[in-house]
Amino acid sequence: MIGSLLTKFLPAGDSEALLKRGIAYKDQGHFLDAMRTWKLAGEKGSADAFYRIGLLYARGEGVFRSPPDAIVWYTMAAEAGHPDAQFQLGLSYLYGGTAHSMVLDWMRSAAHRIGDQVQETANAVFPHGISVAKDDDRAVHWIRKAAEAGKADAQLVLAEMYRQGRGMEIDLAATKHWYELAAEQGVAGAQFGLGDIYYQGLGVPVDLERGADYYAKAAEQGLARAQVALASIYQAGQGKPADPKEAVRMLKLAADQGEPRALFSLAAFYQRGDGVKQSTEKAETYLRRASKKGHLPAIIKLAEFYARGDGVEPDLRQAASWYREAAERGDVPSQFIIGRMCATGAGGPMDLREAARWFLKAAENGHGTAAHNIAVFYSKGTGVEQSTEKAVHWYEVAAKAGISAANTHLGRLYAAGEGVKRDLKLAAQWLVPAAEAGDMEAKTTLALLKLQAEPRDAASGQDLLSEAANAGHAQAALHLGHMFAGRYGIAANPADAVKWYKTAAETGNAEAQFSLGIIYLNGNGVSADAEAAAGWLERAAHADHAAAQFQLAVMFCTGQGVPKDLPQAIIWYDLAAQMGHKIAQYNLAVMLSNGQGCEPDPARGYHWFEKAAAQGMPEAQLALGDMCHSGSGVPKDDTAARRWYQEAARSGNQAAEKRLQALG
Repeated sequence: MIGSLLTKFLPAGDSEALLKRGIAYKDQGHFLDAMRTWKLAGEKGSADAFYRIGLLYARGEGVFRSPPDAIVWYTMAAEAGHPDAQFQLGLSYLYGGTAHSMVLDWMRSAAHRIGDQVQETANAVFPHGISVAKDDDRAVHWIRKAAEAGKADAQLVLAEMYRQGRGMEIDLAATKHWYELAAEQGVAGAQFGLGDIYYQGLGVPVDLERGADYYAKAAEQGLARAQVALASIYQAGQGKPADPKEAVRMLKLAADQGEPRALFSLAAFYQRGDGVKQSTEKAETYLRRASKKGHLPAIIKLAEFYARGDGVEPDLRQAASWYREAAERGDVPSQFIIGRMCATGAGGPMDLREAARWFLKAAENGHGTAAHNIAVFYSKGTGVEQSTEKAVHWYEVAAKAGISAANTHLGRLYAAGEGVKRDLKLAAQWLVPAAEAGDMEAKTTLALLKLQAEPRDAASGQDLLSEAANAGHAQAALHLGHMFAGRYGIAANPADAVKWYKTAAETGNAEAQFSLGIIYLNGNGVSADAEAAAGWLERAAHADHAAAQFQLAVMFCTGQGVPKDLPQAIIWYDLAAQMGHKIAQYNLAVMLSNGQGCEPDPARGYHWFEKAAAQGMPEAQLALGDMCHSGSGVPKDDTAARRWYQEAARSGNQAAEKRLQALG
């Protein structure tokens, strides 16, 4: 395009003079004068002048930096056969951008002097207005032109494009060809590329020594990545004799250039004391330098360094900081770890919302355990809005990732119908793989399904419970105790019931402690022992077992197994009442109202009668009616009394019916 219009230009001597004058202006810092002069030189046939204007835009010298504007000038120079312009133009098409309107204004103003081809150039470069899109085909075209003209940098880039299949099919033979041409001109990147070709056997037989030699040539020129590669060769002794000291020397050369991989590798050498004197301090320093450059493996290693205390005092705060950095850079294991640290308060304050955020992110990125954890969070409403639907989804994701605990959770949800439609068959399908994988919780839950199924599979249920119980699973031992106590429709065996209840109780299982206490209290299959009963019930009561608290209160009221102690009974009734035990609420109300073991307190008594009544207890409803009728603890209110009597009467309480009749 431009070639045809160059014939219209003035003699080359004029253009050369203008070109040199523009160079002088540029050297003096008069960039606008240089640009105006080079525009005239270009109009008189100097492709180099157009190229230099392109450089001004590319570098932002005297004008706003605008690579797209540079493309316009590169195009005119490139079409005139300028290799540097061809190369720069090719590189420009690997990117994109938006042109400044100034260059288009000049092209329009120059059209009357140079011809309509200027506008044609603008239309070709900016087919969609002033926006420049990436164009691999154009990039290949111009870079190839520059490469064929002998420009070494273009040869290197063309080799890389053939290697990557950028704008063309992958062609390792062509890759090697262009690497060789550039390498002959001393291009370090091409020498490094040939090192890869031979060391990795890319389209040629593997030749470790030849590959190492090419790496060495590039390394001698100061190419940091070649120095890192050569260090690995010296460390492994493959292609060069093993030489840890030379490996360290190469790494230090690359590290001096700020190469993060070299800094990371040096840290490992100093940590091991390989080729250098061992130094945890230097290892930490190099890791920090690499981490500050954003090198993800170094960031992760530094986090582990502080988390484990590798040669230093553990510092969970620092560990959390670096794990967070790695997590934000997309490292999935770090996302999980920082979630766990937030959940436990390790390295900083506990933050369940933040924990949920990181667990969710890690789960979305395929981390199975994180999927299980966020499922638990959704199930309980921990750090997120409770959602059984989302919990089920993430449990399923975790289960498919091989997390057996997720199978167990799913099995339990479907067995109980919690947030999902109850489906015992589906529950078993989830539980079986987990049970087969040795998950004791899954075995226990599956056993209960078999014991409660129709028809009952008592033998399989007992076998599964026995396996889990013998492995130390307290819930399995508890349910074995229940089974031998006569539950699940199986003949009772009191001795075995006591055995398994004790097994579970001694692990701190409150339900087992309570059950064992009741067995000793009632003498079910064992000699009645009220003191032993009280001991086991008290252990369960201290674990907030409401039924145990209630039973212990009764024993303090009667002096069974413990000294009679009404104030102590009130304490245990109160605890059970707060746990929602309605008979405890009623008994506590009676004692408070009558002043048994305490000063009479009808108002508090009324409060606990209300709690029990709300749970449908007719005796409490009757008592409330009596208190409202008599004005005991509350103002006298026959309307309220009538309402409470009616509530009790609806449950068949005859005393309430008589009082209603008396009220008239």
